[in-house]
Amino acid sequence: MIIVMHAATDQQIKQVIEELRCLGIEGHIIECFDRTIITAEGEELQQNRQHFNGLPGVESVLFITTPYKLVSRQFRAQTSVISVRNAAFGSTSIPIIAGPCAIESYEQLYETAAAVKKAGACILRAGTYKPRTSPYSFQGLEREGLGILQAVSRELDIPVVSEVTDPRLVEVFCQSVDILQIGARNMQNFALLKEVAQSNKPVLLKRGPASTIEEWLLAAEYVLAGGNSQIVLCERGIRTFEPYTRNTLDLNAMALAKELSHLPVIVDPSHGTGQWSLVGPMSKAAIAAGADGLVIEVHPCPAKALSDGPQSLTPKRFASLMDELRLLANVSNRQI
Repeated sequence: MIIVMHAATDQQIKQVIEELRCLGIEGHIIECFDRTIITAEGEELQQNRQHFNGLPGVESVLFITTPYKLVSRQFRAQTSVISVRNAAFGSTSIPIIAGPCAIESYEQLYETAAAVKKAGACILRAGTYKPRTSPYSFQGLEREGLGILQAVSRELDIPVVSEVTDPRLVEVFCQSVDILQIGARNMQNFALLKEVAQSNKPVLLKRGPASTIEEWLLAAEYVLAGGNSQIVLCERGIRTFEPYTRNTLDLNAMALAKELSHLPVIVDPSHGTGQWSLVGPMSKAAIAAGADGLVIEVHPCPAKALSDGPQSLTPKRFASLMDELRLLANVSNRQI
């Protein structure tokens, strides 16, 4: 059961908690969506629904059947809009996030950032701490990279997103980025999810490469249950039997997640395919299917990139793709 309280006093909240305890049930208080939410589980709740509905300060009492409660459409019918400066995920606009997989130098990041902003991207993406399959692969510039990212963001006046990989680094990242990214490998790093839930930063939550949609939504539930309702989901492809592409981009999941959850859902066609030639077609397919945004990797010289070069667009190819995406967005009365 979820008890939604609006403009409730401390005494009214305390009364609900005490009445739950009288039934032998522990209530958990969450502050989100300008409401006080009390979650509770127990067989006695259904027969006492009317009683709790009538308590002072209670706006509604909901019984949600899905294991993910707060991210469910049953909890919130209206799509949540997550704003990051001028970008709004979940609205009629389609924000485009673009940039290199990893920061290699100040010059490389500045050149890429300037190019993607000119082409119409409204958020810069760039990795500083890189969780790589091989310990011998480029691991990122780490703290130095965060400094470069912060400097380029300030100089070009563009918000930035970067992946945080360690709960101990969340506070440091909060000082340097506008969006905290939880990467696919860390989708079920529950200590990390709990830590970013304590921040006031928007969270970009990528789906794990072998995760079900329910597991993905439950990962988001960790963040929302911790008090942070600023969550953007990202479908980035899953591992299947197909060897020709890096992953299989699951646009079914994007559409279904939008149906099951009120959170905005964006798509990463770069990781979803692993091939730059497929990024354009899959970007168009994602927008046609209703994606709330895209994440596209761009590098000034993909052949020399220290990570993910084969799936990165050149600035010129990215600019051409943006022109095509604008035309497609207009067809559905949306804009980029």
